[in-house]
Amino acid sequence: MSREAKMTETLAKRAGSIAQGKVWANLIDGEAVPAASGKLLDLICPSDGQAFCQIARSTKPDVDEAVAAARKAFEGRIWSRMTATQRGRCLSRLALLVDEHHEELAALESRDTGKPLRQADADITMAARYFEFYGGAADKIMGDTIPMLDGFTALTLREPHGVVGSIVPWNYPAQIGARVIGAALAMGNCLVIKPAEEACLSILRMAELADEAGIPPGVLNVVTGHGEEAGSALSGHPGIDFLTFTGSPTVGTLVQKAAADNHVGTTLELGGKSPQILFEDADLQEAMPVVTNAIIQNAGQTCSAGSRLLVHQSLWDAVEEQLITRFNALTADRHDRDADLGPLISSGQADRIDSFMQLAADRDIPVLAAGSVASDAPDGGFYAAPTLFGPVPNSHPLAQDEIFGPVLSMIPFRDEQEAIDLANGTPFGLVAGVWTRDAARSMRMARAVRAGQVFINGYGAGGGVELPFGGFKKSGHGREKGMASLLDMSALKTIIMKHG
Repeated sequence: MSREAKMTETLAKRAGSIAQGKVWANLIDGEAVPAASGKLLDLICPSDGQAFCQIARSTKPDVDEAVAAARKAFEGRIWSRMTATQRGRCLSRLALLVDEHHEELAALESRDTGKPLRQADADITMAARYFEFYGGAADKIMGDTIPMLDGFTALTLREPHGVVGSIVPWNYPAQIGARVIGAALAMGNCLVIKPAEEACLSILRMAELADEAGIPPGVLNVVTGHGEEAGSALSGHPGIDFLTFTGSPTVGTLVQKAAADNHVGTTLELGGKSPQILFEDADLQEAMPVVTNAIIQNAGQTCSAGSRLLVHQSLWDAVEEQLITRFNALTADRHDRDADLGPLISSGQADRIDSFMQLAADRDIPVLAAGSVASDAPDGGFYAAPTLFGPVPNSHPLAQDEIFGPVLSMIPFRDEQEAIDLANGTPFGLVAGVWTRDAARSMRMARAVRAGQVFINGYGAGGGVELPFGGFKKSGHGREKGMASLLDMSALKTIIMKHG
């Protein structure tokens, strides 16, 4: 048996029962702290719809306590008095601990989110990589000297904001949690993080490991609970100095308004309706598996999902034929089986997908192909079969709205300008893919498409830890990942010295 097969077998055994019946408290000032109210929330496994453990239902008093702990740690210089090199070493140790506990974390992530084990396995690999990257980057943040008047020297410094609040979604808790924790802490900030109530166990467990890595109490605090309770209290808290949020544009607006009341800056990553554009000279053999994976990964519950496929009219029949074959062969199944995709996160998300299916039926938009749900998948699970529609009018909700499910819309185009117009013809601008052998065209398209990331003859880059990530328009502002995130997590100070 190969190493990968052994890993899958081990994970499958653990994922079926891990965390069963456990009660998870908040982590505040290095201690496990129950919600002040004593209330709990059930965590539901998306594969069968059954509660398997409980988390604290935090409200404003719990957020107050966590922010106070972070403030005490920051103002007491517990973390920032360490050199950047020392902070980096703590994050590097955390990377090693995440790797050491890889199987446990992957099993938690799989059961909590419903994603297939192999994807949860990849997510934990990326989480460790974030800590490794930011551990190495902590002492690489430099200032500048600025030429000015004779007798003066001016220089800039990058300093931490102070207390950072972060609200993390349910689709990639380990990855997104790690990239926020890594960047915020590398820069010398202290952090209060509120993971989604639907999926938060990997973040709680990584926070426990952070203590083992030598990160002092109060530097990293985790509070769980409903967004309208704990999340709202954090986004509007007067004790935070900066806020990051990943989620829907609707909630992002509320978060930004709450932060604005305290004049707190924000980084917002708010989703997308990302196009992949197939020109007449595209390599279909290379493109088709990537196009398919870009919409079924995490059951389509990915902000950067390639949910629109713009196809040159000369390729339409060939692309349609290949995608029909691929989609008809896809299967959704429970998280601990090696299926093409797992369940959706919740019944509410399943209802959302159904509503888009009805909108398509109301307009007689053709269903070109659909995968299946495994016949023995649990009845209580939240499953959606991958579905291919086309041709889809660009004005239809299938082509305009972020569905957040395994639904791909095919849209034809005639020439380069129409492809640009269609690509930019939504309120979003997060990611795009361009498939062409024409180098000049690929650069023209990359410059013309309004998106934070543009891939040429590919889509995705192994997690893209080093690559700045964020969007234009309603996809948000600011950047996460890479060195750019460290700039967002810092404030620029200018020092001017008159010395004659």
